[in-house]
Amino acid sequence: MLVGCAGCRDDAESLDFTMAFQPIFDAEHGRVWGHEALVRGPGGESATSVLGQVTDANRYRFDQDCRVRAIELAARLFPADDDLRLSINFLPNAVYEPVACLRATLATAARVGFPLASLVFELTEDERVDEPEHLVSIVEEYRRQGFTMAVDDFGAGHAGLTRLVDLRPDLVKIDMHLVRGIDTDPARQAVVQAVVVMASTLDVVVLAEGVETEAEYATLLDLGVPLFQGYWFGRPTLEALSPVHPDAAAVAAAAR
Repeated sequence: MLVGCAGCRDDAESLDFTMAFQPIFDAEHGRVWGHEALVRGPGGESATSVLGQVTDANRYRFDQDCRVRAIELAARLFPADDDLRLSINFLPNAVYEPVACLRATLATAARVGFPLASLVFELTEDERVDEPEHLVSIVEEYRRQGFTMAVDDFGAGHAGLTRLVDLRPDLVKIDMHLVRGIDTDPARQAVVQAVVVMASTLDVVVLAEGVETEAEYATLLDLGVPLFQGYWFGRPTLEALSPVHPDAAAVAAAAR
């Protein structure tokens, strides 16, 4: 039996929110790889409107509720015969003791029959973590449970290359700032090319997020990026799965 830690208080009031889902496209295999669960207000309000209500008092409860809601919806929406991943952002500062703080996640997955190996947890570089050793312990426990670990917004946050070396994630998501206009910007191309080469050496998969044009997509394909997310592929859809752009597979095939 798992014992809760002192920080894992669940007496805070739950926020009112739901999830939108945005597809992640696997260009190598020409299919949807998974969907990211994105927080939205109950009527489709922005993530900012929800996250603005998160405080130190309700941070743990909100993080736990997000996981539960995302898994419940994915179990209902994902086709049973597809090996789709569910990508969930998590708040490392809301994880006090990794094993105890996973109780709700594991219980929800078991209750709805969602495979643990299909769960991807994204650590955003925008969130500062004052205890790097604690973050490493979180990643180690999550990987032990069979989850895929990802670093989101790579190239835009606090730790950069240090976090990549320390955590050795399975996946890095290149920040949209590096993606925007990459088809006409040699500097962005050089940086992304370096990330792809470095990631390959470390056995880390690269995902480009925030792709909005076919030209950006084609350039990123030429640079060796295998996974993609962004408005060009499909917009976030409230409590539903968005289909990907009909030309996504054809563009990838033409680039091979």
